Amino acid sequence: MTEETPGFEEKPDVPSGATSDDAEPAAAPAEGAAPAGDANDAQLAGLTAQLDQVRTALGERTADLQRLQAEYQNYRRRVERDRVTVKEIAVANLLTELLPVLDDIGRAREHGELLGGFKSVAESLETVAAKLGLQQFGKEGEPFDPTIHEALMHSYAPDVTETTCVAILQPGYRIGERTIRPARVAVAEPQPGAAPAKAEEGSEAGDDKDDSPEKG
Repeated sequence: MTEETPGFEEKPDVPSGATSDDAEPAAAPAEGAAPAGDANDAQLAGLTAQLDQVRTALGERTADLQRLQAEYQNYRRRVERDRVTVKEIAVANLLTELLPVLDDIGRAREHGELLGGFKSVAESLETVAAKLGLQQFGKEGEPFDPTIHEALMHSYAPDVTETTCVAILQPGYRIGERTIRPARVAVAEPQPGAAPAKAEEGSEAGDDKDDSPEKG
């Protein structure tokens, strides 16, 4: 009868070169688990969707910024235009108040009374007005233009072919293209029924040819 040594148990025989892991059966994959390739595709799809959302938001913010920039540029142009308009109106109002003084200076110059210190002051005032953009207009002999001339006297003259300014009673003034006072003038029109001078000259030349003797 064989006696067993107490405290020792028999172990199954393990082939040489085999590890303990080989002795245990491999764990079976969990039921229902998705393959690794499908998980990567799902993750990539999620990242792509997030990227599309970011791009959409970026496009919207860029459009908002461009719209705000355009509105700001329009606002600046409008403010600048209004500022220039207000300045022109203020200058025009100031110079309009000075026109009677400039008229007095002009009359004094015509009568030879612009002398001494008064002459220096008058010339300085005219220089300042010119720097502010004030321009005088109105000359004798120029055609009458109702947009810049105001006819105070009217007559007929045989030596004019159209309504003409024959005397400047009060000069006109403008600032740029804006007329602040029309030139007040005396005008002359052609005599009623009078033929134009060129037509008369042409008819006289024709009469001379008719009266000339024919060459035999």
